Amino acid sequence: MDNSFAHLDWSLIRAFLAVAETGSLSGAARSLSQSQPTLGRQIKVLEDQLGLRLFERQARGLSLSAKGEGLLEPARAMRDAFGQLGLRAAGQDERMHGTVRITASEVMAQRILPQVISRIRQEEPNIQIELVSSNQSENLLFREADIAVRMYRSTQLDVITKQIGVAAMGIYAARSYLSQCSVPTSLEDLLDHPIVGYDRDDRIIQGMRALGWPVTRDFFAVRCDDENTYWELVRAGCGIGFTQQSFANSDPMVQRILPEFELPTLPIWLAAPEAMRATPRIKRVWEMLEEGITPFFANANVPNLDPTPPSR
Repeated sequence: MDNSFAHLDWSLIRAFLAVAETGSLSGAARSLSQSQPTLGRQIKVLEDQLGLRLFERQARGLSLSAKGEGLLEPARAMRDAFGQLGLRAAGQDERMHGTVRITASEVMAQRILPQVISRIRQEEPNIQIELVSSNQSENLLFREADIAVRMYRSTQLDVITKQIGVAAMGIYAARSYLSQCSVPTSLEDLLDHPIVGYDRDDRIIQGMRALGWPVTRDFFAVRCDDENTYWELVRAGCGIGFTQQSFANSDPMVQRILPEFELPTLPIWLAAPEAMRATPRIKRVWEMLEEGITPFFANANVPNLDPTPPSR
């Protein structure tokens, strides 16, 4: 590691990395939840202490100077070491109280986890829960979350994972919408109906193309990437949509379309940093998440469910 970093404040290094990786002060400020002027001052202090110009101004933001490029790798090494230090220190905490931060997709966070977290609070009142509702992938190794509930397996090193179920998907339309038109009886019939799609997310487009329908983003008259809002658009009758059976089947405002057609399922994984997994409060919350989430998906087809203990 470059010796010029040896006595620097970590907050300055973190600011340097955020600006380097986002390409602007505004992007760095958002990623660190700080103000843009604060980030600007930190970069100025760092440049003064090092006696180097780290960034060059461009029309669309900031780019690393040649000197800045040379410091990027040791700065990232510092971040990795700092993250590991925090993880290992936190992992030594033997108390069954404190905070556990959980990150989950927007649908999981709103539709499933509140009931599970309520039980955790009843049985373990000394454990505080922070729930991050986000479709972004928080970095577990930098303590952005202690446990992640994800629809894919984490590929980060030093992260423990376990598949606890699969989410069966279905095709749905509002009963108010179906009362005004014919109910689709085949996949081809779907093309005669408006379909609620995603905006920037291309998962529905890719799924329809796999069926031989060369649709584009413009095929969807209504588009939204926020999954909870997406579902409300379907419930309001904006068109036919796709979502998890775990909560949609019990919604009286909608009707499942083409139930004989099986859509691809979504795997449900728990993930946590290996250094933290054995911490009593995190181990306990992990176990209760598994116990609480699994019943919601008990009726789904689970051909590849991994029954093994958590693994890297």
